[in-house]
Amino acid sequence: MIDVLPCVEVSPDAKPAGTVIWLHGLGADGHDFEPLVPILELPQIRFVFPHAAQIPVTINGGAVMPAWYDIRTFDFGTERENAEQIRASALKIEALIARENDRDIPAAKVVLAGFSQGGAMALHVGSRYSVALRGLMILSAYLVMADDFVAEAASANRQTPALFCHGRHDPVVPMRGGRHAHDAAGQLDPSRPIEWHEFPMGHEVCPDEIGVIKRWLHERYR
Repeated sequence: MIDVLPCVEVSPDAKPAGTVIWLHGLGADGHDFEPLVPILELPQIRFVFPHAAQIPVTINGGAVMPAWYDIRTFDFGTERENAEQIRASALKIEALIARENDRDIPAAKVVLAGFSQGGAMALHVGSRYSVALRGLMILSAYLVMADDFVAEAASANRQTPALFCHGRHDPVVPMRGGRHAHDAAGQLDPSRPIEWHEFPMGHEVCPDEIGVIKRWLHERYR
């Protein structure tokens, strides 16, 4: 049995109408996007912000920090990621979805979201998950294990609505990486409801982007 990751949770007083599981980026933690919850004005939705495990990260000199997987090089290539750690984290994220199922929130009411490394994991897990999700929200992220993406994509989530947002001036994850992830997700099924939004910002979120996120989430849970 997979241990459930520790999480920050913001839940409604009554039974939730759905759940957003939101994965943080490298070196952050589950508190990173918690302040956005009141701004998004979805009082009927549970927000779950898990904490990734603390592991050494090669590109940061081996420093131990919250991370979904090690990043070995700044170059975006096949040697960049630790595939074994990606798959291990994927199982922990799937366990969070299963816990929502146990709390009477089916996968069809779960949005899987993430920023940067967390966004890469959200796309990785959401594309492979065997039951249709409510939506995928991928912020300032990129595609991991790209060579396996099409072969491992589950039919259940090829048409799942997806939102991709990215900064034009992102120095950490160049926008071409986000665009590549968007295009790969869209090519799984040309009829998929998928959005791309870019903003004049770096590796961050901005007010206009938050507005897009709010509108998109409200559409998922109306």
